Amino acid sequence: MSDQTSIDTLLAIMARLRDPTDGCPWDLAQTFSTILPYTLEEAYEVAEAIESGTLEDLRDELGDLLLQVVFHARMAQEQGAFAFPDVVRAICDKLIRRHPHVFGDAELSDAAAVRHHWEQAKAAERGRAAQAQGGDRADTAQSVLAGVAAALPALVRAEKLQRRAAAVGFDWDAIAGVFDKVREELDECHATLPEQTDPTERVHEVGDLLFSCVNLARHLGVDAEQALRAANHRFERRFAHIEAGLAAQGARPGPQMRTEMERLWDDAKAHS
Repeated sequence: MSDQTSIDTLLAIMARLRDPTDGCPWDLAQTFSTILPYTLEEAYEVAEAIESGTLEDLRDELGDLLLQVVFHARMAQEQGAFAFPDVVRAICDKLIRRHPHVFGDAELSDAAAVRHHWEQAKAAERGRAAQAQGGDRADTAQSVLAGVAAALPALVRAEKLQRRAAAVGFDWDAIAGVFDKVREELDECHATLPEQTDPTERVHEVGDLLFSCVNLARHLGVDAEQALRAANHRFERRFAHIEAGLAAQGARPGPQMRTEMERLWDDAKAHS
């Protein structure tokens, strides 16, 4: 392997790993379905590297994610479906097609106009693909909400569904209405406190509350998924402060330490 920076080298390594005679037994045993969890995991690890701000980690995680693309492409090539060059060609064609203001004569004045054109182009492409498939899919794909992947994290998918609906005018005129909706959903969650409440109703009401919170984040210009990830990190840091403070006292977290844990939590919040 003379050139460790060439995509051809990576493709050759992948081909060797999948070689039926001399390949790796684990790699040979994999399918699109078994590799999928690793693909999702690597995407999240890229996000983690970005949030940590460590570019060396980002480099490594992007490499791991690239491997996933190469792995899937190799398996598709073995089935005679497509190969890695076809993946590259498809994304190049798509980027050129969706950027007529860069590669063509169209004029798009700002980022908002570019985003609007991008969404219009995606909708048109979904419609053409559905017509080519024919049958029931052609009718389904005409939906404004078609094509929002069900496998996305729930917060991300909620935001994308809301943006699709907002693009055709189904949205709040002012953010005050969004705040009111969050309060309304919170009250409806509170109404499910009695023990005789159907547990399914509780699930629905909590889901509606979370969906409304995503809507609020969208109107505030906040990415709900990133905001929750950041909140998780803050919680971890602050709870680590609690554990360190208790350890310095020769104690461990537990119900009997509730008052001290709350004091240490407040101290952690004051310093982070």
